[in-house]
Amino acid sequence: MKVTLTGSTGFIGSHILTELQEHGHEVTALVRDDAQADRVAAAGATPAVVDLYDRPAVASKFSSADGAIHTASPGDATSANLDAAVADAAIDAFAGTGKPYLHISGDWIYGDNTAITEQSPIKAPAMVGYREPIDRRVLDAAGMRGVVVVSSVAYGDGGGAIPGLLLGSPRDEAGNLIMLGNGQQHWSTVHAADLADFFRRALEDESARGRYVVGDGSNSTVAEITEAAAVAAGAPAAVAGSDDEARARLGEYFADVLLLDQGTDAAKARAELDWQPSHPGLADAFRHGNYRANGG
Repeated sequence: MKVTLTGSTGFIGSHILTELQEHGHEVTALVRDDAQADRVAAAGATPAVVDLYDRPAVASKFSSADGAIHTASPGDATSANLDAAVADAAIDAFAGTGKPYLHISGDWIYGDNTAITEQSPIKAPAMVGYREPIDRRVLDAAGMRGVVVVSSVAYGDGGGAIPGLLLGSPRDEAGNLIMLGNGQQHWSTVHAADLADFFRRALEDESARGRYVVGDGSNSTVAEITEAAAVAAGAPAAVAGSDDEARARLGEYFADVLLLDQGTDAAKARAELDWQPSHPGLADAFRHGNYRANGG
């Protein structure tokens, strides 16, 4: 297939680019400047410099593809506008064609819930409150095969924003890492390569549509993960923090999503697309040397 991809130089998008190419797909990567264009060209993709906020320009790039995947995110207050622009461009380009458009979302939209499924109520904290209306536009678009991939916290290959945050946790006087909150909340996680495998499967399978929650099912506590991060960071151990400390350190919005107690099992992804995670969990990745204190 000829696939147009956003976010190809990012952590998740770069894994998707590799996965697509390994399975014979031709990828056009939408990038913001010439430096990124050089990077994706070196990786074997065809670069196209475009402003992702420019809905007509993005729609034009999508129109020539057999399908599109959106993973780009500025990670700031403009995220909502960018996601909306790209989703609406896909709807403009693919209406009435039946072509697939895969749009990334995240499981934080479900709030506190240790048994998340696609049917779970949306209880999005403020930081991700913008996601559901955009996700819904994708799912309700007529004549397009809309897929919303609800990703868990992504990690792997020494990368990922949240693993890096844990490795850089503040330390107490004894050098122990301080956990986010009391550490008893669970996180749903997924290796970026396993997530990329799911994206490919959903792209290729014409029956795939709707929302899919994707997590590896380990659902470890933050205490377990931070204790493993302490091994990678060369710290003696990890100790419980507090909600107030986390909010003071990270700001209320970001802290609130990291303090959520969540779990998933990706039953729909497994049943419909035969998806199976194949990489060690995040705690094992920390313990077995896949991460270092410098994030490499």
